Amino acid sequence: MSLNWPGGSQPYGGQPFMRASDADRERAADVLKAGYAEGRLPKGEYEARLHRIHEASTYAEMQPLIADLPQGPVPAPAPAPYQRPAEPTYHITPPRYSPYPVHPMRRPPETSGWATAALVCACLVPAVYITALPAVICGHVARADIRRTGKEGGGFATAGIVVGYVAMGFAALIAFFAVALSV
Repeated sequence: MSLNWPGGSQPYGGQPFMRASDADRERAADVLKAGYAEGRLPKGEYEARLHRIHEASTYAEMQPLIADLPQGPVPAPAPAPYQRPAEPTYHITPPRYSPYPVHPMRRPPETSGWATAALVCACLVPAVYITALPAVICGHVARADIRRTGKEGGGFATAGIVVGYVAMGFAALIAFFAVALSV
């Protein structure tokens, strides 16, 4: 007696009266689940067969419950053999130009070192108050350097000048009140 089993081979050397394990019952239940999911079994029949699979103790009891269902992947039909397409009777010459505009890579504009120094000094004013005067000086030198060379950094220079003058004005105001109050 030859019985089919999922995977094509007989477990334990093809002995149908061999006791089935829980894993064997789960494999058979998976075949039933696939059959139900594909519409091969109605719900009532699926539930009845599933109940009987879990009660089965040998392969001989399980095999009739899954014998009418495909047990594994159904092979796909072979693809059609490749046929080389016929050669075209016309010839298209490719364009000799690029279909996309080509822009040369430009270096980013250089920032004035004086402008960077002015901004750094301006940022240090709250911590080290003495950097207000260097921020103003570096800012004015940076503005001259930017006009002369065309470098970037005008905003850095302006920030250094403004923060420096405000800090020096605030220091002068404090000094004025300190002198006025001491008299």
